[in-house]
Amino acid sequence: MRFLKTLSVQVLLSLALGLAAGAAVAWGGGVGGARVVEAVEAVGGLWLNALRMTVIPLIFAVLVTGIAQVADAAATGRLAGRAVAWFAGLLIVSAVTAIVLVNGLLAAWPVGEAAAAALRAGAEAPAPGAATSPDFAAWVRSLAPSNPIRAAAEDAVLPVVVFAVFVGFALTRLPEGRGRTLLEVFQALGDAMIIIVRWVLMAAPLGVFALALGVGLRAGVGVAGVLGQYIVVASAAGLAVSILAYLLAVTVGRVPLPRWAQATSPVLATAFATQSSLACLPAMIERSRDNLGVPPRIANLVLPLAVAVFRMTSPAVNLAVCLFVAHIYGIEPTPLQYAGAVLVALAVSIGSVGLPGQVSFIVSVAPICLALGLPIELLPILLAVEVVPDIFRTLGNVTGDMAVTAILARDEPEAAAEA
Repeated sequence: MRFLKTLSVQVLLSLALGLAAGAAVAWGGGVGGARVVEAVEAVGGLWLNALRMTVIPLIFAVLVTGIAQVADAAATGRLAGRAVAWFAGLLIVSAVTAIVLVNGLLAAWPVGEAAAAALRAGAEAPAPGAATSPDFAAWVRSLAPSNPIRAAAEDAVLPVVVFAVFVGFALTRLPEGRGRTLLEVFQALGDAMIIIVRWVLMAAPLGVFALALGVGLRAGVGVAGVLGQYIVVASAAGLAVSILAYLLAVTVGRVPLPRWAQATSPVLATAFATQSSLACLPAMIERSRDNLGVPPRIANLVLPLAVAVFRMTSPAVNLAVCLFVAHIYGIEPTPLQYAGAVLVALAVSIGSVGLPGQVSFIVSVAPICLALGLPIELLPILLAVEVVPDIFRTLGNVTGDMAVTAILARDEPEAAAEA
C-alpha cells in the first residue's frame, strides 16, 4: 500500500471522491447540502489562489536563471552551441506539432457540449474580453512592457517573459562577480517560491477534493469521460514527440532502426518507471556510448546538458493542456495568441527544467493559459490525472535527448573519426 502515500495517487483519489460526493449531494442533498459544498469549495479557491500567487515571481526567477544557464552553456564551446541550437529548433517543432495535432484531434473528436458545459460550471469563466487579441501593431508593442511590475500585476505573462529573457541574457554580460551575485538572488527567489509551492501542494488532496466537490455538484461523475479524453489528448502530444525523435534519430542521425530500438529500450523502461529524465541519465550515457557508438566526449557533454536545459515534450504537452482548456470554454485562439503562447511555452520549457512534477505542471501550464486569456481554475482538476501524460512526457524527453546526441555525433567530424 506504499503507492497510496504518493502525492499523485492521493490527488487522484481526492478527485474521484470529490466528484462522487458532489454528485451525491446534487442527487439528494437539497439546498442545505449545496450550501455546504459551496462553503467547502471556497477552501479549494483559497488553495488555488495560494498556488496562483507564486506563478509570476516563480516564472520570472526560473526564466532569468534558466536563460543565463543556456547562454553560458552555448558559450562553452562549438559542440555545446550546436546542441543548444538543436534544442531550440526542436522545441519550436514540438510546439507546432502540438498545435496541429491537438486541433486536429479535437476537431475529429470534440468534447461533448453537455460535458464541456458541466465542466465549465465547476470553474470560473474567463473574464470579459480575456480571449480577445489586439491587432498586430499593438501586439508587437506589448512585447516590451513599459512597466514590468504592472504587467506582472495584470498577469500579462508574455511581456513578463520577454523582460525575464532580456534580464537573463544581460546578466551574462556583467562582470563575473556582479552577474553571479544577481543570479544567486534570482535563484534564491525561485527556490523560495518552489518551497511555497511544495507547501501548498502538501494540501493538494484537500484542495482538489474541495474543487472537485463543486464540479461534482454541478456536473456529476459523468465529467470523468471528459478527463479520460484529456488524458488521451495530452498523452498523444507526448507520444507524437517521441515518434518524431525516433524519426530524427533514424533519418538525420542515420542510426539503423533495430540498433536504435535496442539502445533506447532500457532507457524507456527506466523512464516509464521513474518519470524522471535525470534518473535516466546514467542509462542514456551508457547506451549512447555502447550501443550507438557515440564518443564519450560527446555523450558526457550533450546528455547532461540536455537533461539540464532541454525538455522536448514540454511545449507539446503543455500546449495540449491549454488547447484542451480552450476547447472546453469554446475559445478559438487567434494567430497572434498562438504566437504568444508558443513564445511562452518555449520560455517556460527552459525555465521549468528540473522542477518537481506537480510544480512543473503549474509553472509551465498556467503562464500559457494566461497568455491565451484562459482561466486556470481547471488546472488542479487536470493535475489530478496528469500521472499518465507525465509518463509520455518523460518517454519523449529521454528519446529526444538521445536523438540529439546521435545527430551531433554524426555531424561532428572529430566524432566520426573516433567512431
